[in-house]
Amino acid sequence: MLIIGCDFHPRYQQIAMMDTETGELVERRLEHENGEARAFYASLPKAVLVGMEAPGYAQWFERMLAEFGHELWIGHASEIRAGVVRKQKTDARDAQHLLRLLLEKRFPRIWIPSPAERDARQLLRHRYKLVCFRVSVKNQLHGLAMSQGVCRKKKLFTAQGREELEKLSLGPWGSRRRQELLGMLDQLNPVIDELDRAVRQEAESRADAARLMIHPGVGPVTALAFVLTLGPVARFRRSKQVVSYLGLNPKERSSGDKQHTYAISKQGRRNAVELARGRAVNFSESRREPHKFGQR
Repeated sequence: MLIIGCDFHPRYQQIAMMDTETGELVERRLEHENGEARAFYASLPKAVLVGMEAPGYAQWFERMLAEFGHELWIGHASEIRAGVVRKQKTDARDAQHLLRLLLEKRFPRIWIPSPAERDARQLLRHRYKLVCFRVSVKNQLHGLAMSQGVCRKKKLFTAQGREELEKLSLGPWGSRRRQELLGMLDQLNPVIDELDRAVRQEAESRADAARLMIHPGVGPVTALAFVLTLGPVARFRRSKQVVSYLGLNPKERSSGDKQHTYAISKQGRRNAVELARGRAVNFSESRREPHKFGQR
């Protein structure tokens, strides 16, 4: 069987490959854009195990390995790095370290969402970014109105408030800025409404997300984000592991009889931490306006 430790980069990868039957070791650098990596993996037999750290731009690589029938393990980056003692860090050493963990059966494999779940995450991420853009536009309009002594908060975006905003006496560039911001707001609103409907439909199609929505205060965005972040609940043996995964467990520095705890660790998936703090959904479904001027 062939086992490969892969130090993956966006443009290339460094591999350390060993044949467990013969003990032969091969180390290579494979370029991505010229097709060298694809040709290499296509030439290998199907009984190949590839191990790599959790990357950010490797979905094409995962699909390619699945196409050729190879098995891919994704490892926890922090745990992999914790096993390195020497201070020298090179691509070749990283690939050798990954190969060693695979051979010694110490590879810290993590759960990876399915392609459908990743695509659903893109829906949430796209909606979140557009809502952030809309908040920025509204805050700028608030700033223009307040500079002219008009403070209407969320009423500024009612029909009466908008009419008052459009009648403000501004200079040439101030008027242009107001006009273009209102145009962007008019473009963003229908797009976000469409995404809201798509999120609701996606959440209702998932039994676990639909069950979460029966709880007061939990809407489609929160339910779907929670389900897509946690994945299969069965992989957590107890609730404390869920708390730790979301980064809600407190930091602790205790020794002997002295115990010191601090704020939450936030040591977990970044989007999971934001979800737990209520930032991933940006605003609840019942309130889509900015909390305060200047806040996102």
